[in-house]
Amino acid sequence: MRNVVIIAHVDHGKTTLVDCLLKQSGQFRDTELREERILDSNDLERERGITILSKNIAINYRDTKINLIDTPGHADFGGEVERVVRMADGCLVLVDAAEGPMPQTRYVLEKALAAGVKPIIVVNKIDRPDARSAEALDEALELLAELGGEDQLDSVAYVFASAKSGFATNDPDEPSEDMRPLLDLLVDHLPGPQVDADSPLRMMVTTLDWSEYVGRIAVGRIGAGGITAGQTIEMHQKESVVKQKVAGLYVFDKLGRTKTDSAQAGDIVAIEGLEGVEIGDTISMVDANNPYPRLAVDEPTLEMVFAVNSSPLAGREGKFVTTRQIKGRLEKELERNVALRVEMIPGTEAYAVKGRGVLHLAVLIETMRREGYELSIGKPRVINRDIDGKPHEPFESLRVEVPTEAMGPVMELVGLRRGALEEMKQRGEYSLLRFTIPSRGLIGLRTRLLNATRGTAVIHHRFECYRPLEADVPRRANGVLISMVSGKTMPFALFALQDRGEFFVGAGQEVYEGMIVGENARDNDITVNPCKEKKLTNMRASGSDENVVLKPPRGMSLEMALEYIEEDEWVEVTPENIRLRKILLKESDRRRESRR
Repeated sequence: MRNVVIIAHVDHGKTTLVDCLLKQSGQFRDTELREERILDSNDLERERGITILSKNIAINYRDTKINLIDTPGHADFGGEVERVVRMADGCLVLVDAAEGPMPQTRYVLEKALAAGVKPIIVVNKIDRPDARSAEALDEALELLAELGGEDQLDSVAYVFASAKSGFATNDPDEPSEDMRPLLDLLVDHLPGPQVDADSPLRMMVTTLDWSEYVGRIAVGRIGAGGITAGQTIEMHQKESVVKQKVAGLYVFDKLGRTKTDSAQAGDIVAIEGLEGVEIGDTISMVDANNPYPRLAVDEPTLEMVFAVNSSPLAGREGKFVTTRQIKGRLEKELERNVALRVEMIPGTEAYAVKGRGVLHLAVLIETMRREGYELSIGKPRVINRDIDGKPHEPFESLRVEVPTEAMGPVMELVGLRRGALEEMKQRGEYSLLRFTIPSRGLIGLRTRLLNATRGTAVIHHRFECYRPLEADVPRRANGVLISMVSGKTMPFALFALQDRGEFFVGAGQEVYEGMIVGENARDNDITVNPCKEKKLTNMRASGSDENVVLKPPRGMSLEMALEYIEEDEWVEVTPENIRLRKILLKESDRRRESRR
């Protein structure tokens, strides 16, 4: 048996590689594997083209069962990686042949080495026109040495591959016909599970699944002993030890799970029937008293306020609109999302939800919205810490790959956000820039960088450390246009106002007093009437009936909206719409607050 976790930076080809191994294992009909990115089964994963949740599958090769664990590549979902890496004995470190190791590669490899996992380096996408396979391999080996894996450098195995073309090879200049060189490495080079088969049962719960029929399903690797269906076990939780009965036992097989009567040390299993089980709990024999240390993951760096939707249009589109329903949904999310924290804000009915980044929380909001929830979301704020009595804030490593001629706007924008240039490299027509920047400086930066470089910049960042608090970061440069009335927007009114700035709404959309309908060309907020109709008379005059031509409104995705708002604004999220609004809807209330 081999338990293998696949780790890499986002978009380096992990899920495509798993597709390829599934197709070449010979265990599936063509109809089962017709789609691309088979493991990205979640709607959000397919739409965004990224992996959000880790997944387990199993294939057989040369009489060896290989449990493969696919993990997310985005830094915001690092909590998933930290959990599942404990189930593996070996890891495939996937590196893009052109880009080499990226910030997230460093992060996940560091976590894997800390868990005692043996690495195999896979240089993927060697058929890219700009591939530099040998240099990418050298950079990956340097990274391994830098992270404390010097003792493994003499024996580290590596292979070159193209997951898209479906082959792996030991020589990048000589493509092979299939993935056998990689599968051989998995079997011959990686160790089997390091377990103690003769000791009493011991297993840590690293993942939770859910079924409407049986409730929570605990997933983990058996570290010692064995387990049987129907057995009574002890569950070591945070503050108590409870006895439970194993109602159902499953092992992973191909793309799903297979029911079994027993499982031994080294197996990755799913257990049904454990009430109240949580991630980090230890399952053991009765009276064995041998729990693992509890699972610890990195602390969140960003928080947002989640509150009920209080706009005049509340309750029209969603099914779940009360504080109690939102509280229940957030508690359910906490069961499986270990990097998330939820706290009630004293004196209010709102919740402070803390996570790893804007994308981490935006995926939660988007999921809730599709389930029928209506929410008001506050501006993302970084979480500061007091270290030695002084306030410290999180800093991140920002890497930007941009055409050399568009480098100027990147340097200017990052510099304004207190970013410091650490490294600059040239690669063909592109420049690779690495900055250290406060986390609060990153909020809203991605959209501005993409606009300034006409969408050519490739941007990645990851948490680095806490440092003393820096000076203020510049706020949004422009004010907003706020509707002073409720009703439907009229083309006549929008046409008259479009010289004032850029609109977020089109003609015929419903608005309300206090809703943000556009961006002002100047730095102050102004109230406008987007619902004003043209006065009709029975007189006609030359030139008075001019043709109304409106600019298309600026579309706002959820992440763009969250990064755009200021402290006195909310994003209103419903199953059908994303709107921006002021917290205080009436202009008189806003003036009174500003004076106060």
